[in-house]
Amino acid sequence: MPEIQQPETTEELRRLLASAAQAKRAVELFGANTKRLMAGSVAPGGFRISTAKLTRIVQYEPRDLTISVEAGIPFADLNRELARNGQMIPLEGAYSDEGTAGGMIAANVSGSRRRLYGTARDLVIGMKFATMDGKLVQSGGMVVKNVAGLDMAKLLIGSFGTLAVVATINFKLTPKPAAARTLIFSFDDIKTAMQARDAAIRGVLNPVALDLLNPVLAAQLNLTSLSAKGFILAVSFAGNDAVIERSNREAQSLGAPRGLSPEEESRFWSALRNVTPRHLEKFKEGAVCRVSTTLNDCGEALASVEGSGHAHAASGVVRAWFSRPDAATRWLNNSLKRDWKGVVEFSGDSAKPNLSLWPNPGGDFAIMKQIKHMFDPEGLLNRGRLYGLL
Repeated sequence: MPEIQQPETTEELRRLLASAAQAKRAVELFGANTKRLMAGSVAPGGFRISTAKLTRIVQYEPRDLTISVEAGIPFADLNRELARNGQMIPLEGAYSDEGTAGGMIAANVSGSRRRLYGTARDLVIGMKFATMDGKLVQSGGMVVKNVAGLDMAKLLIGSFGTLAVVATINFKLTPKPAAARTLIFSFDDIKTAMQARDAAIRGVLNPVALDLLNPVLAAQLNLTSLSAKGFILAVSFAGNDAVIERSNREAQSLGAPRGLSPEEESRFWSALRNVTPRHLEKFKEGAVCRVSTTLNDCGEALASVEGSGHAHAASGVVRAWFSRPDAATRWLNNSLKRDWKGVVEFSGDSAKPNLSLWPNPGGDFAIMKQIKHMFDPEGLLNRGRLYGLL
């Protein structure tokens, strides 16, 4: 296996890509490689490049709520540094505790807080990236409301490094709330749980997160210790003390909640964030499927999961965990028949050959291929990484 190249400057990164392109050698790109099991496997290449040594904070303006960082900075370290000034980048997901900022952006990782704060495309305001023709391209800047030119950085978010190499990222920051609270509601059936979900998003409440767990996942996370069983609706609020008090009062209309202590709250969200890593450690042929539905179909999608299932119930994203690839394929195919968009988000190495990771990419995939050709005409960069299709 070729030696891993670890450039320490963006200029060195640019030169490495130019050298690979000139020699027409394929490039395998990664950061900390924590999301190796996500999407597709990279075809073996002549160059292996890691951004793990690109860890500098390039520019930080706390009063302007902006920061520019190199792609290899550990995402957890970045948020710890921002916390010193009461700020954060509200993105989280599987492996986000161990991954890099560039990996979070390249994989378009977002989690429960996307309901209030949005996804990476809402938080990235600029980017510098290296292309296969040996150029460093700047897109956007350090201004939150930037309307100058084409926002090419958006193309790279979620591209899994198949277009260009993210070198630096400019983020819009969010103030950390003074207080937070999570309430847990238990329901015997999905219909009642979804009625509570509807009341939460259509009423005066403005939750940060609104997540729904099916009984299998609730049991897996041992939520009986929180006096919770059945379908579990987790509602999270943030703000000042007055907002928390008002939210607690209004939430009583949803049912009989169990309020989590700060320690319980931290353990709950951490456990939910780490379901996928633990699942793939246990099941070497395991797979995680993700579908996107309308809000009306969200409950139906979750109810169709026989094993562990979870929904970001205010955005329509539903995940299901499987121990075998054939079960994952069946569920995903049935979901596609209902016109839900879906992928095999994570899968073990031995499972990938038996899976169609992105069975129905849609009519805009032709445009994606054209964009890939524009950025990487020889198809050298991260071959196969985009769900085995690009």
